[in-house]
Amino acid sequence: MCGIALLVSGIRIDLSALNIDSISSSSKTHPVFSLDDLKAALERRGPDSLGTKNLLLPLHSNNSIPGNTWISSVNEESHVLDNGSNISESFAELVFLGATLQLRGVAPLSQPLVDSSANILVYNGEIFGGIEVGSDDNDTEILMKSLGNCCSCRSHEHKTTCDFNGQGKGSVPDVLSVIKGPWALIYWQDSSKTLWFGRDSFGRRSLLVHWPTMEDPRFLLSSVSPTSSSLQDSDFEVENGTNGIRFWEELSCGIYSMSVHATKSDGRFLGDIKKHEWTNVMLKELIDWQRVFIEPEPAQLNFSRSRTLPAELDISSSSSVLAQNVLTALRESMMRRISLHNIFQAQKETVPVAVLFSGGLDSMIIAALLDQCLDPNYEIDLLNVSFDGESAPDRISAEAGVKELRRVAPLRRWRLVHIDADLSKLTWETKHVLSLINPANTYMDLNIGIALWLAARGEGWTCEERDNGIDEDKHVNYTSRARILLVGSGADEQCAGYGRHRTKYRHESWLGLHEEMKLDMQRIWKRNLGRDDRCIADSGKEARFPFLDEDVIRTLLDIPLWEVADLDQPSGKGDKKILREVAQMLGLHNAAILPKRAIQFGSRIARESNRKNFGSNRAANQASAGSVVINVPSYFS
Repeated sequence: MCGIALLVSGIRIDLSALNIDSISSSSKTHPVFSLDDLKAALERRGPDSLGTKNLLLPLHSNNSIPGNTWISSVNEESHVLDNGSNISESFAELVFLGATLQLRGVAPLSQPLVDSSANILVYNGEIFGGIEVGSDDNDTEILMKSLGNCCSCRSHEHKTTCDFNGQGKGSVPDVLSVIKGPWALIYWQDSSKTLWFGRDSFGRRSLLVHWPTMEDPRFLLSSVSPTSSSLQDSDFEVENGTNGIRFWEELSCGIYSMSVHATKSDGRFLGDIKKHEWTNVMLKELIDWQRVFIEPEPAQLNFSRSRTLPAELDISSSSSVLAQNVLTALRESMMRRISLHNIFQAQKETVPVAVLFSGGLDSMIIAALLDQCLDPNYEIDLLNVSFDGESAPDRISAEAGVKELRRVAPLRRWRLVHIDADLSKLTWETKHVLSLINPANTYMDLNIGIALWLAARGEGWTCEERDNGIDEDKHVNYTSRARILLVGSGADEQCAGYGRHRTKYRHESWLGLHEEMKLDMQRIWKRNLGRDDRCIADSGKEARFPFLDEDVIRTLLDIPLWEVADLDQPSGKGDKKILREVAQMLGLHNAAILPKRAIQFGSRIARESNRKNFGSNRAANQASAGSVVINVPSYFS
């Protein structure tokens, strides 16, 4: 994990299969991102290693592509460093970048990986299932071996599946479709002269794309938008909101290929880009959000409501089967995400995992499950961000939450990290986060991005610990060193936690609610996860999302919708009903009745942003501030 990037030059890209045109940018001034810009952006993440591989495809007069060579270092005069206008006509060039924050395996590993067949891989992700990875193995190396066994007959150019004639072990889409866990990938299959790239079905790892334009005919992929060195001294960033906001877009989830060949007409290289179907039937069902039981009969709904007990009581065994299924799936999801491989032991981390912590329902469930799954010798950091000191709603609920956690898990050493911020003093930080959230560009994106970025840095204070307990009057500066950050993303989308879900249910009943939740899950990659991953990874942390585990998603879809949520009931009871039952099972009786509160409101960054940019909360609400695109000059004036 950490980040990947690719620069392709000297290949004319055919996007017709994607219904994307290579068009001119509307901006008079456009950014030019160099290899050094991409390396600098990835290096900011604090990787254990950062490497490049330069693949040259020489063009021969016989209109065929001979065996190519890869070069272990990139010359500063490489043609990929400009905007493509001076590309040599004698070769095409692909430069792979891989930054590795090593969390698995016992031996040091650097990317890009190159195997004996000249295949090249850069991988940003985790394999939690689908492909067997031993406790001492590195999942990137295991994936490289699996991809190396794939068929190279260019069957991806056709809709039919290759039978492989007993050779190989499936296609590249076959291998990628079985991976459970977050990933983004760029892979060169040398035998077929095909570039494969993509991201997992829910977009849990960021991957940005620059499709070729008239101004910049290169094809670029990157985990993050860098700052363009060519425009650092210009007014471009102010005039256009963020650096290169029109340059990048989120790559939609899926598997893509670019087949490279020489044209007969002029002998130049042509790359045909296609998007492929997932080949895993079970994964397709999750993507399509197939739920069997959506609309209850009156008797079913009455029965469901009649067996709901008061929040302060434990749920009886007769009504807990469905919640127990969810709890089991979540516990297994947590185990997959925090299994401590030998790399942790070698580094002697005392706090390998932290929780983005508001004290709300989702983060309390994550914290309690983490306690059950993590070795008791490890401490747990609970990272809480506030823009209003001890008065922010999330700070108040976090203080109450850690007390409840200490009650249910008294042997664990819990550390609440108070991360205090003043928005008016975060000028440089705000500009930096603007670059990280790019291409997202609204005030809501920025507010959430800043809060996540500060949380991931983990710099704050904690109360002094003494033999007889916590001294709340004695504050000690503290920085969390945890490399894994657990985040509650996906809980609201799957369990009807947003206000818009209640509105949709009120207007269109159960079917309308189902369609709204389906929409949320199918666009979570674009609205949330890419942005969040970039902001958290910038501090050398890896975000992991227990609620977005494939088996958790499947378990929740198998449950009747009226058991997941009952929005005829008040807030704090009917929304995320199934998770409230899970919280009760974990002994989190206070957290089980807390209403939903988004991080931008709970931390009070939205209030401070509204006052700064709109004059007041009322004016901001009238302007629907959350969806307003940021005007950078006025923001920093």
